[in-house]
Parts: sequence; structure tokens; C-alpha cells
Amino acid sequence: MKQILILLTTTFICLSNIKAQIFIDKATIEFEVVSNIKKNMGDDSWAERMSDKLPLLKKEYYDYTFADNKSVYVFNRLAEKEKFPSWWRNENKNKWYTDFTTGTINTEKEMFGSMFNISDSLPKMEWRLVNESRVIAGFNCKKAVSKIFDSVYIFAFYTEEIMIPSGPNNINGLPGMIMGLTIPRLFTSWIATKVSVNAVDVSVIKPTIAKKYFTTTAIQKLIDERTKEWWSGDDSDENKQQRNRFLWNALL
Repeated sequence: MKQILILLTTTFICLSNIKAQIFIDKATIEFEVVSNIKKNMGDDSWAERMSDKLPLLKKEYYDYTFADNKSVYVFNRLAEKEKFPSWWRNENKNKWYTDFTTGTINTEKEMFGSMFNISDSLPKMEWRLVNESRVIAGFNCKKAVSKIFDSVYIFAFYTEEIMIPSGPNNINGLPGMIMGLTIPRLFTSWIATKVSVNAVDVSVIKPTIAKKYFTTTAIQKLIDERTKEWWSGDDSDENKQQRNRFLWNALL
């Protein structure tokens, strides 16, 4: 009897370990993205005129779908309760496609009233792990810190239970999926709200085909050229921050 109990206990432990080692390699993750609109707009005269026409926060939902070491991240919907003027409720048409096998990213971005396609190597990010954890969408996550654009700190929570080294937009490089992300200087946070592993539509995981592609360096130069008059004549810190936020959002 004792031997049977030992055998049953050993079998249970083995089955538990096997279950714990089952990782997700295909899924659709919904992200809730919250931005502080008024802080992003700054405090210039235009922002003051718009302050009573817009809510404090904008809440959007995006879908991150991945399979076979490739992924696509796209806009899904604006939160139903958000009250925006009709001209502010345009659907976000941006799209991020990543191929982790080749280490490349294909991004489609709407800027200056037109769509621009960016094709480049996936940015390499250096992370510092932090002894902090939390549960997001039912997954155990660990904290990590990095920087983008040389000086912009980002704080992420990632899970090793989802087997893709990625996250929202073009954030990447951790040993698992980023489920929570905060960029304080952009007044924006991303949080995974649910993970769907059944009936994943892998047909959406494909790059945008375009006649012309820009590199990240080329698109940054284009942005600099087209916006150089926007903040001219004002060297205030707030003006510089607005310019930087526009650039960071465009390249993220």
C-alpha cells in the first residue's frame, strides 16, 4: 500500500511538472491602451482651447496575434464609453508586423494624412531585470526596465509562459511576452486583458505589401523635415517635449 501511495504521489508530481511546462506558442492577446490626452498635448494655446472638448484619458483596445515566430499588432476598437468629437474618433490604421526568425519588422503608420511603410531590422533593446512580479491576465509576470530613444525609460512585465520575445508596438527582447508596459514620458500604459488560444486567425499575420518602404532613419529624417516649422521660434522645455513626444510616438 505504501509503495502504491509513493507511486501515485510521484505520478502526480510528474504530471504537475508537465502541465507547468506547457507554454503558449500561438494566441491572440487583447491589450487595453490608456493615454493621458491632456498631458500629451502639453499646455500651449491650442491645448488650452481643446481642454474642455476632450476627456482626460483615451482608452483603446489592440489585438496582438502570433504564431510560427511571427506576429501582427493592430487596432481593434475605441472604448465604448469614451466621448470624443467625431473628428477624433478615426480608426487607428497603424499596423506592426514582426518576423522574429529574420529579425525584421514591417510597420504601417499614418502620418501627415498619408500611410507610410517602414521596413527595418527589429530594434535591439537592453533590459535590466527587477525583483518584482505580478499577475496579468492570469499569467505570472516578471518586471524589467529598458530605455528607448536613448533616454526614455520603459517599464515592462513579461511572462515566460507565452513563448515569443515581444510586446506591443515594436517593444521586444525579453524571454517571453510583455503583458504590461508603461512609458511615463508618453503618459501611456498597455495592459493585456485577455489571451485567446482557440480559433486563432493566423491569416492576419502578414506584412503590408507596398510600393515604397522607408527605413527607420529615413522616416525620422522625413518627420524632422515636415515638422521643423511646427515648433520654430520657441525654445521652451515644454515645446521641446511636445516635439519629442510626437517623434517618439511616430517611431514607436
